[in-house]
Amino acid sequence: MKKGCSRMDICLFCRIVSGELPATTVYEDDNSVAFLDHRPLFPGHTLLVPREHVETLGELPTKIVGPYFEAAQLLSRAVELAMEAEGTFVAMNNRVSQSVPHLHVHVVPRRKKDGLKGFFWPRTKYKSDEEMEEVKKKIADALKKLNLKNKTLKNLI
Repeated sequence: MKKGCSRMDICLFCRIVSGELPATTVYEDDNSVAFLDHRPLFPGHTLLVPREHVETLGELPTKIVGPYFEAAQLLSRAVELAMEAEGTFVAMNNRVSQSVPHLHVHVVPRRKKDGLKGFFWPRTKYKSDEEMEEVKKKIADALKKLNLKNKTLKNLI
């Protein structure tokens, strides 16, 4: 982990960022890490977390806000492309409904009539580790295809 986290012993996402706990990582840069949600709304549901432990958007250091949301923007395009979706749902909670008290952005592939209504969404699981790895590869391939102007391929897994 790049910056110290006093909550590392209890923060699930800090433990993932540090490598202590495994995750299916699809993207990382100096400020953030993105990995597949283990209980996705749909395959491709990705979580983007800052490396530094902060619980809410208001606590995210100003100098990281721009790069963090550039990564969210890139992931929204990559998830849509990778999953052949019609769009994405990009969201975050601040404390209320935050299952892990570490800032995270959800990037969820969406299709018309996909069954999501309001904020009552059924969570699922990947059928297997192989399916999860296949989705990871699709997103990584999409990130490479997008290769935005000011991004370098060294950030891609």
